[in-house]
Amino acid sequence: MGDGGWSYRDAGVDLDAAERAKERLTSLVAGTRDAHTLSGLGMFGGLYAVPDDVAGPVLVSSADGVGTKLKLAFMTGRHDTVGQCLVNHCVNDILVQGARPLFFLDYLATGAMDESVVTQVVTGVATACRENACALLGGETAQMPDFYAADEYDLAGFIVGLVARDRILDGSAIEEGDVLLGLPSSGLHTNGYTLARRIVFDHMGLRVDDEFPELERPVGDVLLDVHRSYLGLLWPLLEEGRLHGLAHVTGGGIPGNLPRVLPEGLGAAVDRGAWTTPPLFRVLGRAGGVERDEMYRVFNMGMGMILVVPPGEVDGVVAALTAAGETVPVLGEVVRGSGVTWTD
Repeated sequence: MGDGGWSYRDAGVDLDAAERAKERLTSLVAGTRDAHTLSGLGMFGGLYAVPDDVAGPVLVSSADGVGTKLKLAFMTGRHDTVGQCLVNHCVNDILVQGARPLFFLDYLATGAMDESVVTQVVTGVATACRENACALLGGETAQMPDFYAADEYDLAGFIVGLVARDRILDGSAIEEGDVLLGLPSSGLHTNGYTLARRIVFDHMGLRVDDEFPELERPVGDVLLDVHRSYLGLLWPLLEEGRLHGLAHVTGGGIPGNLPRVLPEGLGAAVDRGAWTTPPLFRVLGRAGGVERDEMYRVFNMGMGMILVVPPGEVDGVVAALTAAGETVPVLGEVVRGSGVTWTD
């Protein structure tokens, strides 16, 4: 406490540090601006002109967080990847409805203002925004010393995208006999970390710098692998109208997410033998003694996005994705019924 009595800094909130952090972020945010961005950092609200090159424009929005993957950032001292995960997760969530992103907002709440950490996190956010052609329109960094430990923070993101009304993917085009194609994940993405951390650190006794079994990479690197964005890969197919649906495999795995895009009366038959389970998931399941169905309910098991494709488009879609360097297994098909039925 200073001679003149209590200050906000004495109470745990450093306004000077917050101002310095904001100055550091100005160039990061500016680097994501596009022709439709009408405001700069520091305004009370972000301004963005809706593009006029889409007939019947519909705005699509979503909000999400990174979950306990943040614990890995705290443990490793690496904070640049979680921001990328946040943006990419949100981009994928609106992509499955046929939308491309317009702008993004982030919310970072921390116990004490560490300017370098805030800069790392927002650098990751800005990097992913640029990669997804998405403006980082604004955000908020809140100091809340009574809510969070001094070296911890929480992170959330909000995205708005655009789709033409006649191009919305709402499941109505999906039919019995449509083929399910899979696109690989880059790891755990942003789901299942509470269980994964228990297995890796409590049961296996590993540390973040130890080598992850079968992968010859440090544990921290493996668990911080960035959640993939599928926008660049899938946007040409969406523009050509070659997909009936998309399912982003997040919390709940394939059985919790694929049915969300299927219309009433239709389910999915999926062959778990159609792809090879990546070593990461094999190790977690074996070391943790996790039952097979539980693994598929918690983790993406190596499939991050599922495409619902009319039979006549399958060869062309697979050829296009293979030419882009992807491995595209046929996972199964849409059938009468409900939910996911495993056929293996």
